[in-house]
Amino acid sequence: MTKAAELAKMGEVLTNGQIGGRRNIVINGAMQVAQRGTSFDYVTTDAYSLDRFNIDVTGGDNSAGRLTASQAAITDLPGFANALKFDCTTADTSIAAGEALILSQRFEGQDVQQLKKGTSSAEKFTVSFYVKGTAKTYALEVLDIDTTNNRSIAQTFGVTTSWNRVVLTFDGDTTGVLDDDANRSLDLNFFLHAGATYTGGTLDTAWGAMTNANRAVGIGSFYSSTDNEFFITGLQMEVGSQATPFEHRSFGEELALCQRYHYRAGKAESAYTNFGQGWATAARAGTIQIPLPVEMRAEPSVTINDVQVSDDVNSAVDCSAIAVNAATGGRQLAVLEFTVGSDVTQYRSYGLRGSNNTASHVSLSAEL
Repeated sequence: MTKAAELAKMGEVLTNGQIGGRRNIVINGAMQVAQRGTSFDYVTTDAYSLDRFNIDVTGGDNSAGRLTASQAAITDLPGFANALKFDCTTADTSIAAGEALILSQRFEGQDVQQLKKGTSSAEKFTVSFYVKGTAKTYALEVLDIDTTNNRSIAQTFGVTTSWNRVVLTFDGDTTGVLDDDANRSLDLNFFLHAGATYTGGTLDTAWGAMTNANRAVGIGSFYSSTDNEFFITGLQMEVGSQATPFEHRSFGEELALCQRYHYRAGKAESAYTNFGQGWATAARAGTIQIPLPVEMRAEPSVTINDVQVSDDVNSAVDCSAIAVNAATGGRQLAVLEFTVGSDVTQYRSYGLRGSNNTASHVSLSAEL
């Protein structure tokens, strides 16, 4: 073999056949972006924490277990500055059947077409990540959630008190084509705690119809003690049977990818931050337009925290409610309808801003 051929072969091995371009399908795998904040207490609510990472506390009302999730600064893993950390704050040693604690990243169908799922050419793919914490065994499930498919495969992995890179390779699935659209098709699910509903069968280590009893067999419980911790970073999912070095993207690239799903206008740099401009359409109502930095996955929903509308002479009125105007809103420009508790001047120009509070924000979400 010539030297050129050897180099070409090496490139093929190192990139699983893809030279250049994007390898990592996961967004925010280095846990850099945290638009919603850096610490979250989870009781019974399913919600996103660090960008693109959903924490699902299925059956949480039956569980005594509680946790804090946070963006943790780390100095003991070269190449990574942040991790997602779970800290058990209340133990649960009596596990109800329907309980589960699942950390997930969800993918649009159009972003995982390279897996060739549901065809005779279905590709193997490899998921790798760095973990440390209290010594436990957990499970990673890959779930095809498309309605007509509902298929899954899973593997267990171990956590130790030192950082370790876990590498899990999954066979391609020749059954069940993934929808080519902007909707949720595939999930990576980390099972960290589960009751008999999810552990009572045999772990599905080969692709098959998803059965709850087979999803998390053999795992320990993160909620077994308030001493338990779990750290994860460097999450990568790529086509092929080999794990390549983690693909670092710039913070700006990662942020833009995250903003397709969630955009927080008014980060906590200063009080009275302006979010958008509009006008009063009535004595206590009006319209505000907020330009979006990237096209969102779908028309977003909106939540607000401590915001005001202010006219050109800086007269501010607290905003009591905001909703997306479905008739005129879109994925590139958020058109919001506001209501206020005190009169404003009809047809006058108004801006939407934060109050004298750095926690003021408008959050727009198009999560899967």
